[in-house]
Amino acid sequence: MISTIHDFKNPFFIGVAGSGMSAIAQYLKGIGKNVSGSDRFFKEGEYNEAKEKLEAEGIECFMQNGEGITTATDLVVVSTAVEDTVAEVQKAKQLNIPIIKRSELLAIIAGSKKTIAIGGTSGKSTTTAMLFDILEYAGLQPSIISGAGLVSIIKKGKIGNAKVGVGEWLVIEADESDGSIVQYKPEIGLLLNIDKDHKEIEILLDIFKVFKENSKRFVVNQSHYLAKNFSQDIQQDFSWNENDAGYKATSFHQEGLTISFTINGADFKLNVVGKHNMENALAASAIAAQLGVDLTISAEALHKYEGIYRRHQVLGNKNGVWVIDDFAHNPVKCAAAIEACQPIAPKVIAWFQPHGYGPTKFLRNDFVQEIAKVLRPEDEIWMSEIFYAGGTAVKDISANDLISDLKALNKPAFFADNRNDFLTAVRSHLTGNCVLLLMGARDPSLEQFAKEIWNEL
Repeated sequence: MISTIHDFKNPFFIGVAGSGMSAIAQYLKGIGKNVSGSDRFFKEGEYNEAKEKLEAEGIECFMQNGEGITTATDLVVVSTAVEDTVAEVQKAKQLNIPIIKRSELLAIIAGSKKTIAIGGTSGKSTTTAMLFDILEYAGLQPSIISGAGLVSIIKKGKIGNAKVGVGEWLVIEADESDGSIVQYKPEIGLLLNIDKDHKEIEILLDIFKVFKENSKRFVVNQSHYLAKNFSQDIQQDFSWNENDAGYKATSFHQEGLTISFTINGADFKLNVVGKHNMENALAASAIAAQLGVDLTISAEALHKYEGIYRRHQVLGNKNGVWVIDDFAHNPVKCAAAIEACQPIAPKVIAWFQPHGYGPTKFLRNDFVQEIAKVLRPEDEIWMSEIFYAGGTAVKDISANDLISDLKALNKPAFFADNRNDFLTAVRSHLTGNCVLLLMGARDPSLEQFAKEIWNEL
């Protein structure tokens, strides 16, 4: 029975290269555990960046063939994507090694520190990163376990989604998509927003209700029509519209790739885009303030904020075309990503690769409505076929179905079935002053795809 951080020494991660898994693996290595793992993307004689960086941290990596699990292994960790039929799961069962899900292990880790859990449908990774940067700048030496790499840590040759600090605070990204957020019992719970994504709204409301009940202190976004209903104390909440709250952001302005605003009289200026990033910075600053960090210190920290992996990552400008790579993958995030690019140039060409046939079918109408709502007459939306990660998914929908729906609303929508044909097809649509926004998630090759677009532009 694994119930505390002290109940195991030699954990093995099946799917260790995944963003959530690699973060926990690195954290455990950082506190002295003997960590190893495998991944289906690790191939004999084939270079893998995640593998190289994990091994540099002292995490032994194996192909997903079972050889890494031995009698010395005292815990096997699986993600929700790992099925019981996987050979390594079968081997762990044969050896009577405890098997737990990633989310269960994260809950155990969270119970060992004073934890701040960042929840909500959108903005979790960014807010987690911003809060970590603020606390680190303020000298609190926090730890972080996130779903995305911080550019400031990536620059040091690491994956960037985890760091062990000697301070008492741990900042984690708490995921509602698999319901695991209900397992955490944080010192502070933060709720950013509630939008339809992996689950219906009614189910999400029940999940976040438990999240609130499990949190000693609960902070919410008073600007969000659903999140505000979970308020514990309005004075510890935050808001950027007319709704009352203890921490209020005003005077938002975006100039190109920079935003500025004011929180309770303190001036903020960040090298990011979009009103949603003001909201994320506001949330992080509100939490930090309640830990004793002055808002002016938060402003100084966030002025140096370098962003996170594939969240409006600017690859550069070539011949007047800005190329931006983004992790947006649900309707609200895609709309926000497009809207954030609009002050940069008079035309935005957005390309999106949906992931998963089930999720795309579930969110079809929402994608169409949200994207149609933000497109200006001169903007365009392009899609390539849905990313298929394997398994038993029923392929009963195409990205072209969403494009057809958008065309029916008289929106400039285009389908490039094979994404390798996208650049050729879109070239004649590019102008001397536009943004080419690339969106998608879950597909590990998207970063390389964005680089190829940039190089071939």
